Amino acid sequence: MRALAVEHSDEYREIIFTASLLTFQGGVTVPGCAASRGGIGRLTMAFANGWADKGVNVNAIAPGYISTDNTEALRSDPDRTAAILSRIPAGRWGQPEEFGGPAAFLASDASSYVLSEFSLSGR
Repeated sequence: MRALAVEHSDEYREIIFTASLLTFQGGVTVPGCAASRGGIGRLTMAFANGWADKGVNVNAIAPGYISTDNTEALRSDPDRTAAILSRIPAGRWGQPEEFGGPAAFLASDASSYVLSEFSLSGR
C-alpha cells in the first residue's frame, strides 16, 4: 500500500479514513467495533508517520454520536439519549452532513500540516 500511495502522491496527497470516538474510548457494549476502530486509529497514525515525508497526508475523521439509522435504537431510548446528550457539550446529536466541512478541510492544502485523527464529537 505504501508503494501505491507514494507512486500516486503527485495525484492524490490525502488519505482520509473514517474512525470513531470508539477509537479512543473503547466501547463496553460493542468491543468488536471498538477494536476495529482502534485498529483504524493506529493504522492511520502509522501511515501518517510513515508517509508524511513523501507528501502524503493521512488522517481519520472520528465522529461521535451521529444521527443515522445505525443510532436509531439509541435515539429512541429516552434514558440513553439523555445520558449521551449530557456528555456532549453541543447538547445534540451530530448530523451526517456535518462531515463535509472537515472532510473538505482534510482534503485541501489548508490541512497540509495536519496528520492523524480529527475528532468530530460536539466538543
